[in-house]
Amino acid sequence: MHPLHRETHLIQRIGWLRAAVLGANDGIISTASLMVGVAAASTSASEVLVAGVAGLVAGAMSMAAGEYVSVSSQADTENADLERERRELAEQPEAELDELTQIYVKRGVEPALARQVAQQMMAKDAFATHARDELGLSEHVVARPVQAALTSAVTFAAGAALPLVIAIMAPAAWTAPAISGGSLVGLAILGALGARAGGASVLKPTARVTFWGAFAMAATAMIGSLVGHAV
Repeated sequence: MHPLHRETHLIQRIGWLRAAVLGANDGIISTASLMVGVAAASTSASEVLVAGVAGLVAGAMSMAAGEYVSVSSQADTENADLERERRELAEQPEAELDELTQIYVKRGVEPALARQVAQQMMAKDAFATHARDELGLSEHVVARPVQAALTSAVTFAAGAALPLVIAIMAPAAWTAPAISGGSLVGLAILGALGARAGGASVLKPTARVTFWGAFAMAATAMIGSLVGHAV
């Protein structure tokens, strides 16, 4: 007999991983793009730094608020569905048993066995069984607004700090190229780390985030240059 073993599945990381990758990516791209745009419009290093700091603070607050509102809406929907399921289990247990049986039948279980499995599962924990098998909700995918908001804010600030540090260390004449190049390297590393943490291949996510980061910085640099010359 093979010894029992515990498996750690990567989907358990999906809640914090999504918010962390999104926050850090957005922090680097938006702050670097803002600073590159300002650098293209102005030769003042202090203006570039002020823009970067303002982008970091505003972006972190915006990410936190946005994640909290959106994930709270998701949590409200989940809670409404769970409350409805709890009520139906109390008022119509036989109908819920039939419903669970049909779920297992549709998954390929023979009707008689599906009925037996449904009865045993509901006898153990009817509510958790229906939440998982009927609604598709389990502990590692349930919405957590506060966790998502804090993760997004912290990771955005961490990502936004990269172009700020580069701008402080780079010579004034090389501010824009240094921010662009360093931020693209940071995006590539972040894309690779996010892919590895999620169990995905590294090449495609890394190329994707690097491409869109370069596109965003090129667009803001062009706009900054046009506005700077016009003004």
